[in-house]
Amino acid sequence: MRFGSTLAWSAPNADAASFANPAYAALLERDCTLLVPENEMKWEYQSSAENVYDWSRADAMIAYAQSRGMEMRGHVMLWYITERFPAWVRNYDFGSDPRATAERLVRTHVQNVARHFGDRVKSWDVLNEAVDPPTGNVRENVLSRAVGNDPSLMDLAFRTAREELPGAELVYNDYMDWGSTRHREGVLALLRGFRDRNVPVDTLGIQSHIGFYSSGTAQQIADAQIPGMRAWLDQVTGLGYKLMITELDVSDQNRSGTIAQRDADVAIYGRAWMDLLFSYPQLRDVLVWGMNDKYSWLQFTQPRADGLPLRPCPYDANAMPKPLYDAIEAAFRATSVRT
Repeated sequence: MRFGSTLAWSAPNADAASFANPAYAALLERDCTLLVPENEMKWEYQSSAENVYDWSRADAMIAYAQSRGMEMRGHVMLWYITERFPAWVRNYDFGSDPRATAERLVRTHVQNVARHFGDRVKSWDVLNEAVDPPTGNVRENVLSRAVGNDPSLMDLAFRTAREELPGAELVYNDYMDWGSTRHREGVLALLRGFRDRNVPVDTLGIQSHIGFYSSGTAQQIADAQIPGMRAWLDQVTGLGYKLMITELDVSDQNRSGTIAQRDADVAIYGRAWMDLLFSYPQLRDVLVWGMNDKYSWLQFTQPRADGLPLRPCPYDANAMPKPLYDAIEAAFRATSVRT
């Protein structure tokens, strides 16, 4: 099994979760064999106009990874939310044949990305968050509406990626967790559809942004949720999909107590999640969405009501390992060897 993390681009020595920040790079180099850019490969960040890209930051990140003997994952070719498309796509004139236009945009973008990065990236999140959590339906967006909201653009993205990158792992990535039944069922239906239509999807990326949304001890909450999640994972793997943990963090936004108590709860909850996922031999790669609490995206998107910093990552803001770090290490040691 392999362990990795997201990282960012920054100017040299900036106070950021970047390979150019020596303190953060030290954490990556201590623990990781696999990296993934937080934003720098996303369409909205790369492309300012049709067929116009700035690859410089992503290329610098890959060069860093290669220089340290680490592999870089690709994230993401098609984030299936209108707000996550470049501005020029959101405002595009789809003309008299919107289907043909949308297909051209998707096909060309996947080709551009695949041809630029080539075999430097061996695993890609081809499609991200296509299922609407409250309904379980496939999301509508500016591209999907051009094809009557059928699944053809999603299929096209994967088929184009396979044509361009025949040896790469192609991943559907989403954030359903063990508490979101309708979201999970929507993802399962999407995966069944891919399999029925012979769409080349290899792996389900389980983001694993987990947190506390009910009362009880951390272990009690996990124990109550594990059976439903296991039944669902059995169905996913029964369809022939591999699994990957792509964006793990454990939010203590809704957890009270001292820092030591919160850290202990996060470790117990995270270990239960990992033990469940690790029990499937179809899982090999595990990535956290940040090594250091200081830079976690949760600090500004889901702050605590009491104003205290969240503690969702393996290391604290001073780059000291926490109980979650120990839980991850213990989960790796306890699981079976992957071949």
